[in-house]
Amino acid sequence: MDTRTDAAIPRPVRAGPEMDALGRFLQDVTWKGVIHEGGMGPGTPAMTGIGHSTSHTIQDGRWIVMDSEQEQFLEDGTFVLQWQLHWVSGWDPGHGEYRAVMADNYGHAITWRNEMTAPDGSWFLIEEYTMVPRQP
Repeated sequence: MDTRTDAAIPRPVRAGPEMDALGRFLQDVTWKGVIHEGGMGPGTPAMTGIGHSTSHTIQDGRWIVMDSEQEQFLEDGTFVLQWQLHWVSGWDPGHGEYRAVMADNYGHAITWRNEMTAPDGSWFLIEEYTMVPRQP
């Protein structure tokens, strides 16, 4: 190939150390826990949640894709619902920040958490919000 032409062709961004820092999210996991009374909104009962997530990378390690499901039960064992989530996250070198997009079967996120790394590599919480449908 002509090197003048080859140099002019834009190349995909390569994964860098910022993606290595997201490695803790690249896991297949399971969980079981409690959803406290009111945790799904005012007046909702306490529930048990049992779930799992699978994760993999796409585009030569540029993005992490996570698919999650959780079944929720009343304290007496009655099935209530199944929650599903599809999450994609990665480093955006053009903006110098992490980016993520998610879609769940409720069409929204219940809680938003924004965390950041400190110079020593530890993570700390910047903000946390409970999201609710907008009232007309």
